[in-house]
Amino acid sequence: MTCGGRAHWASERFLLSSLQEMSCWDFPRHHARLSLPLTSAGGLSINTSLLSPTATAHQLCPADIRMKLLTGLIFCSLVLGVSSWLSFLGEAFQGAGDMWRAYSDMKEANWKDSDKYFHARGNYDAAQRGPGGVWAAEFISDTRENIQSLLGRGHEDTMADQEANRHGRSGKDPNHYRPAGLPDKY
Repeated sequence: MTCGGRAHWASERFLLSSLQEMSCWDFPRHHARLSLPLTSAGGLSINTSLLSPTATAHQLCPADIRMKLLTGLIFCSLVLGVSSWLSFLGEAFQGAGDMWRAYSDMKEANWKDSDKYFHARGNYDAAQRGPGGVWAAEFISDTRENIQSLLGRGHEDTMADQEANRHGRSGKDPNHYRPAGLPDKY
């Protein structure tokens, strides 16, 4: 790699790891020839006489530019990554609140055959928050159903609850599961 000029490469094998590590100050500023041995391909010659004799320390080498670009990309991805993670966590927290609200409403309503409706509504509300809400709804729903399965609840009822959960998370109308006569408050 050179700074402020061009180098003549005598071999097509110019991407040696040792050369990639060099900065512009590793090359001599006077007429010289640098040869590095290669495995059976002969030698690699760099004619440094084509380097600009007026190159200053303020000029950036391609290696320096790549390093600054890489550092900037990493920094930006970290900033954007932290931002999206905070957004995801906020959505998950709000989605968990939506699930709790649906559970509380189900207990308060105490309405026969309303279980599937409240499953669908809680998952629907949480999923409207975004990917974090979808994750929270799925995690809470799966955990709840797995615990109830371990406690001996019927497999058919668990599968019906999971279908209502998926229905709500997919953005479909939870009123599909609404039982007749359930007060409009819910």
